[in-house]
Amino acid sequence: MKQATGRALLFDGVPGTLRLENREIPVPGPGEVLACVTASTICGSDLHTIKGRRQVAVPTILGHEIIGVIAEFGAGADRKDLEGNILKPGDRVTWAIVGNCGHCAPCVSDMPQKCAAGFKYGHELDREGARWAGGFAEWCLLAPGTAMVRLPESMPDELACPVSCATATVCAAMEAAGPPKGKRILVAGAGLLGLTACAMAATRGAGSVTCVEIDGHRRQRALEFGASQAMIPEPGFAGEFDIFLELSGSNAAWEWAFDRLALGGRAVLVGSVFPAPDTRISLERVVRRLIGIRGIHNYAPRHLLEAVRFLEACGNRFPFAGMVDGWHDLADHAMALRAATMPGAGRVGFRMA
Repeated sequence: MKQATGRALLFDGVPGTLRLENREIPVPGPGEVLACVTASTICGSDLHTIKGRRQVAVPTILGHEIIGVIAEFGAGADRKDLEGNILKPGDRVTWAIVGNCGHCAPCVSDMPQKCAAGFKYGHELDREGARWAGGFAEWCLLAPGTAMVRLPESMPDELACPVSCATATVCAAMEAAGPPKGKRILVAGAGLLGLTACAMAATRGAGSVTCVEIDGHRRQRALEFGASQAMIPEPGFAGEFDIFLELSGSNAAWEWAFDRLALGGRAVLVGSVFPAPDTRISLERVVRRLIGIRGIHNYAPRHLLEAVRFLEACGNRFPFAGMVDGWHDLADHAMALRAATMPGAGRVGFRMA
C-alpha cells in the first residue's frame, strides 16, 4: 500500500531558507500522472530564486531537474513517451519543464514552453491543484500535456537529472544557432550549460570551440568538455567567431563577444534569466554585419528527447557524471544549499530513493 504522506521542501520567499513539511500524497486526476521522485538537482536558477535575485510566487516547491518513477496514471492520461514507448508504472522517466496545451498561439507557433496555459515545474504557486509541482519533494504530479521520456536503464542519476533543464536547453540553443560543423564557436560561461554547449559543439564537428570564463577552475573544466581553448575575455583578443552562445548571463561577456562576431554571425542568448541592467548594442553593426540575434528560454519537447539521446551516446565521452558534487536528503537542505553555493561547485542534488 502506498504511504499516506510524503515530504516536500517549500520556498516561502525568505532568502536562503527552505521549509520541510509532510503532506498527503495526491491521487492523479484526469490526464495526470503521479511520479515518485527519485532524484532532483539544484539548478543555478533555483539558487537565484533562493538568494532573492529572482522573484517568484510563494510558497512554491522549487526544482525542475527531475527524474522519477511512474507510480500511477490518472484517467485518460497519455501513456506514450516522446519516442512512442508505452509507459507503465515502474518506468524511470524524465519530463519537460513545461506541460503545454498544444493548441494556443504559442504552442502552434512552436513555442510550447510559452504556452498560455503552461504548467511549469519548480515554478508554480503551491496551491490547490498544484501542490506537488516541483522536484524538491518525494512526489510530483504531472499535469496533462507534459511530455515524458523513458530513461535508459544504464544512465546514472548524475547524468540524467540535468537533462530536463541544461541539456535540453542547450539542444534548443544549438538548433537556433544552426549547424556548427566547421564553424568557430564561442561559448560564454562554463557552468553546466556552457560545458554542455562545448561538448555538443565538439561532437558535431565545430571547427573550434572557445570558452570564455573568468573562473580558472571552470576554464579547466571547459577543456575537459571539448573546448579547443578556454580563456579570460581579454580586451586585446583579435579573433572572430561565427556562432556565439551566451550562457553566462553576463553583460560584459555579451559586449566582448558582440564586437567579435564575424560577418553573418549568429548570437544565441540563453543565460540572462534574472534581472540585470540593460546592455549596449550597435544596431548599425547588426545591419551591416548581417548578424542574427536569438533569445532562447527553455525548450520544446523535441529538445528533451534530443538531450536524452545525446547523453546516451556521448555522456561517457565527457565527465558529465562528475558535475554532480553530492547528494543530500531533503532534511539536509541547509547543508545542500551551502554546498551548492561554494566557489567552483557543480550540481548538488536531493536523492529520495
